[in-house]
Amino acid sequence: MTTNANYWRTHCAERLMRLFTARPDSPDRQAPEAFEVTLWRALAVFRLATLAYAAILTARNFQSYDRPLAGWVIIAGMTAWSAVTVSAYARPSARSWPLLTADLVVTGALLLASRWVVGSAALSTGMPTVPIAWMACPVLAVAVARGRRWGSAAAVMMGACDLLVRGQLNQVTLTGTVIMVVAAIAVGHVARLATDVQVRLQRATELEAATRERERLARGIHDSVLQVLALVQRRGAELGGEAAELGRLAGAQEAALRALVSSDAGTAATVVPAGLVDLRIALGRHASAEVFLAAPATPVWLPAPQAEDIAGAVASALDNVRRHVGPRARAWVLVEDEDDSVRVTVRDDGPGIPAGRLEEAAAEGRLGVSQSIRGRIRDLGGTVSITTVPGQGTELEMRVARTRHLGPDRTPLP
Repeated sequence: MTTNANYWRTHCAERLMRLFTARPDSPDRQAPEAFEVTLWRALAVFRLATLAYAAILTARNFQSYDRPLAGWVIIAGMTAWSAVTVSAYARPSARSWPLLTADLVVTGALLLASRWVVGSAALSTGMPTVPIAWMACPVLAVAVARGRRWGSAAAVMMGACDLLVRGQLNQVTLTGTVIMVVAAIAVGHVARLATDVQVRLQRATELEAATRERERLARGIHDSVLQVLALVQRRGAELGGEAAELGRLAGAQEAALRALVSSDAGTAATVVPAGLVDLRIALGRHASAEVFLAAPATPVWLPAPQAEDIAGAVASALDNVRRHVGPRARAWVLVEDEDDSVRVTVRDDGPGIPAGRLEEAAAEGRLGVSQSIRGRIRDLGGTVSITTVPGQGTELEMRVARTRHLGPDRTPLP
């Protein structure tokens, strides 16, 4: 027994702290950046490939340039800047506006220098600029780092530089700008979408890990704490007196803890639909040593207002049991999940309700059954039936149709 208690105090408590305390610098927290690393590597490959293409075109056309040697100087500058940016963009901390702005400025300057190197006459005949497709690299970098809007703005700015180089608006200039804008929108959208997907995948992975940890803790609790509480309850009942009251309290805590562990283990891995509540958890708060809850193994999803009203009606029914049968009266709550409705049954082992007693209570202004129970369920469009047999207890059955949408007054909408 001492070993079990020590296990709970040390092992389980330590795991709980580890489960609910996350380190901000944990590698798991940095996992959503993994896909961005792939994008930046792809951009580095694109930068080097377009640099090689620009060098090939320069080797082919440099003799037609006004200043052939300057063309190779631009290629050398493009090579040096490619080395700087490929190395810098590999570090997440450097992917900010200072580097992005410098990338745009340097690329724009090398592009504008093409007018002086190639010559206006050659450019007017369709001769490509020296950077050619390499000028799209900073546009794509902005799209990946800041999204499609800023990427589109960078594409327009780079297209304006290309227009200044050529000195006239023609089909070549317009096509290049349109291609860069479309590429920026596509890359920015894919980057943001992929990052969101990665974040959701990471959350699902963390949720699965947390579920396994809860299941492991549940087994530890079952093997230690729940057994101790059950033993205290049984021994207290055998000893009687004040020990019996202690045993009753231990039994209540055992039932509450058992309901908590089972609900956590059963729903932790389930994605909670928006606006819905698991009715099992809402009713689990009423479980105790005297109140036994039987529910399906799978979640019973209901709109939050609907689940609250059903839980309120069950609470009122259990309160009537304690008031009229006794504080230690036993009660059973049964939850049945049907295709188009949910049925909740509350049964006690009391003496039953005398004939006509419910009508007398309503006439005397006691609204426990008529309003707290029947009124709530009626507002939900459900029905309540009460079956009582003298000496055999009372059974109260509430049936509510599944309603996804409720009005401001909690009445079902068509």
